Amino acid sequence: MARSAKTALVLCLDVGFSMSNSAPGQEPPFQQAKKVIQKFVQRQVFAENKDELGLVLFGSDNTKNNLAKDDQYQNISVHRQLMIPNFELLEEIQNDVHPGSQQADWLDALVVCMDLLQNETLGKKYERLNIVMLTDLNTPSSPDQLDIIIGNLKRAGITLQFFLPFPVDGGGSNPPHGGKALSREQQQGLEMTKQVMMSLDEEDGLEEVYTFSDAIEKLSVFKRVEKRPMAWPCTLTIGSSLAIKIVGYKAVCEERPRKSWSVVDAQTHQKDDIKRDVVYCLNDDEETEVQKDDTIQGYRYGSDIVPFSKVDQDQMKYKTDGKSFAVLGFTKQSMINRHQFVGTQVLKVFAPKDDEHAGVALSGLIRALDDLKMVAVVRYVYARNGNPQLGAAFPCIKEKYECLVYIQLPFMEDLRQYSFPSLENNKKYTPSEDQLSAVDSLIDSMMLVEEDKDGVKKDLFKVNHIPNPQYQRLFQVVTTSPVPETVPGSYHILNPQYQRLFQVVTTSSVPETVPGSYYIFTTTSSVPETVPGSYSSSRDCSR
Repeated sequence: MARSAKTALVLCLDVGFSMSNSAPGQEPPFQQAKKVIQKFVQRQVFAENKDELGLVLFGSDNTKNNLAKDDQYQNISVHRQLMIPNFELLEEIQNDVHPGSQQADWLDALVVCMDLLQNETLGKKYERLNIVMLTDLNTPSSPDQLDIIIGNLKRAGITLQFFLPFPVDGGGSNPPHGGKALSREQQQGLEMTKQVMMSLDEEDGLEEVYTFSDAIEKLSVFKRVEKRPMAWPCTLTIGSSLAIKIVGYKAVCEERPRKSWSVVDAQTHQKDDIKRDVVYCLNDDEETEVQKDDTIQGYRYGSDIVPFSKVDQDQMKYKTDGKSFAVLGFTKQSMINRHQFVGTQVLKVFAPKDDEHAGVALSGLIRALDDLKMVAVVRYVYARNGNPQLGAAFPCIKEKYECLVYIQLPFMEDLRQYSFPSLENNKKYTPSEDQLSAVDSLIDSMMLVEEDKDGVKKDLFKVNHIPNPQYQRLFQVVTTSPVPETVPGSYHILNPQYQRLFQVVTTSSVPETVPGSYYIFTTTSSVPETVPGSYSSSRDCSR
């Protein structure tokens, strides 16, 4: 369901000089933390929600916060007040956030974030207040006010998350994951972090402490855009005597990228500087201009063009009586095959929340269908100007709710029947036992189901956790457009591969009479082994 309110979140980034220190061959914690907030802000920008984001830097060379008095809360800067994240914030993080030469107490920075949240959210309604701390804990911290800070966090309802360069269980003198051993300040800071998180949530507090590397991996996937579900009120009818009020919601629907591209002037980048004029012309030598009112739709039928007026179009349209969810009959679930599912959506049908009679009636229908292993064959019409559909309404009973699941079925004209000769009668294509066994082993190895110790099968193919690569690539490209330094351009990525491909092609004996990329890719295997990188070139370019 849609969220009732927005979230206010403050990113608190440690930019002190210790964040630039790292073991040989390892990325500095500052660069890792910067990647975390960049990827998080990118996700928030494309999520298109109303969550507000603030940014606080501590360990900076300057001081900018409301609590900076009498040499307290120094080297802590509120870089950005709470507001909806945008590409401007991404550019600021990329270009303006750099390592500092000072140090600051992360507890002082936490207090500044709490003050920022309370002042910015005063008189407004938020679902959640959250502070995200990104630091290596390598600064001296005073635990004198720790209990007071924890109490204020609880009273304000502020949740806390930590992102560290090492795991929370990596304390002590042993180096975590082969890195440097934790300093005394880090060990003390880690114990204070555990105390704070366990005080806020005794059971799951430490689960809100993450490492930079894990966060970068998880944040690399853009989250889906959250949308408010639109209710479709209608009446389920069975014959002429039984009617049940229902409400339908889209459960599965193809998500398409929003077409928000605009054509702007190449110099001014202004949309208003572009003007479009549509002109209709005859297909003659003079290209005689024709007014739009003097044109009519036409469809080519063979070599002729048949005019089709608006009156003809209106007469051709199928006339419906409006919304419809009429049960035409019932059939066994085994009669509905999975390959017969068509359409672009799956509809879940509930009874209205405030209609007790409809709830009882629909529940009886759902449970009867479930007990008899049957489905309802339904005539579905979305609106008055919509075409009718034929579909099946399956019973769905869960712990928290029960509903009908509607899936569109094909009409007779939608079916395609194919006949193929039998392979069993052709001894030439009869597989051997070894071949059958090999195919069986291949299928077993590709099964996305595993069994635990108790023999319970677990499905590994979870659709809810598989992102669409089209969206991921689109968001990556759009993100790198206003912030070009984050990811190298396509030319710098592809050009080395092209050069390697050309090297392979020129060193092999490719006949000039056989042009085409197919021949190039299929002949790279004959390149002498003396040519370095020939195999990798053919692999990379054939993707």
